[in-house]
Formats: sequence, C-alpha cells, structure tokens
Amino acid sequence: MRRRRIPRKLYRIGEIVDYSGVSRQTIHNYTIMGLIRECDWTRGGHRLYDEEVFDRLDSIAGFKAQHKTLGFIQEFFAKQDAEAGG
Repeated sequence: MRRRRIPRKLYRIGEIVDYSGVSRQTIHNYTIMGLIRECDWTRGGHRLYDEEVFDRLDSIAGFKAQHKTLGFIQEFFAKQDAEAGG
C-alpha cells in the first residue's frame, strides 16, 4: 500500500509570534530585510513560513545578544544562503 504524501507544516505569522515571542512587526521587518523568508501564501494573501523560521529567529537572537547589527546579520544569511544554493 502506498502512503499518501503528508503536507509539511506551515506557520502563519500569528503562530510564529505565539511560539517565538517575537513581535508581528519584527517578523514583518525581518521578512522585508530577507532575514527570514515566507515559503508560501494563503489564498487570502497571508504569508506562510516553514519550521526553518524558528532556527533563523534563534540565530538572529544569538547575533543580537553578541551586539551584531542587523546589517551584519543580513550579510551573514545572504552569504550562507548563497553557499547553500538558495
């Protein structure tokens, strides 16, 4: 018997806020800056994010705790994404 494909879990901004403690505005700003990326959109036009967003938010918090600027963090992720082919 062939198993049906199970869809990946995607999160709305409200869920990310609830689970991460990061504000809705911060999620929006990080998306605009390219620090995090939406993976899909709902039919109503809402952004959806995959589980990677939580790793990214943890990394951003770690960099901020080290007093790194958002510009530094943006460059770090841009380089990391380019090396990964994304």
